[in-house]
Amino acid sequence: MSKAPSAFRTISEVSDELDVPKHVLRFWEMKFPQIKPMKRGGGRRYYRPEDLALLKGICHLLHAEAYTIKGVQKILRERGVESVKQTGAAPTNTKRKKTGKLTAIANSKKPTTKPTAAAKKLTGSKPSAGRAAPKLDVAELNTDAVEALSRAISELQACRNALLGTPPAKKARTRTRNAGQHRT
Repeated sequence: MSKAPSAFRTISEVSDELDVPKHVLRFWEMKFPQIKPMKRGGGRRYYRPEDLALLKGICHLLHAEAYTIKGVQKILRERGVESVKQTGAAPTNTKRKKTGKLTAIANSKKPTTKPTAAAKKLTGSKPSAGRAAPKLDVAELNTDAVEALSRAISELQACRNALLGTPPAKKARTRTRNAGQHRT
């Protein structure tokens, strides 16, 4: 049996409806002073329909729009509570698991540019242990990308060596053995 839209809701009902854990709702009360559920004896919270609308808007901004808490606080300050309630009223295309974690819909935002041939080579099948990695045409990448890839490769090689117990590669010495000795 479902409640009327104008009925007050308990924290459990709001948690189930928004698919957000109860402790998160309590946390949001601390971060957003605009959320003011009515508290009865024993500290039980009862959410009014306007509280629920605001929570839906905050939930939408945080999870579907990927705003930070500070970002939502800024929106509440600048645009007001009603605008946040309106964003929560809009239908969303995200679904949540029972664990309360947001499952991203991979195809909701498709890239507007096509990947380059070099990017296609990077995302291809990963090589097995006995097979060499496909060669990347460096001329297709800009210098920033090449530097970033070089740093990432060096870092990954260092991590691999650390995991395998291999000592890091020695840097070339600039001095010769006898450079510090004086001839007499």
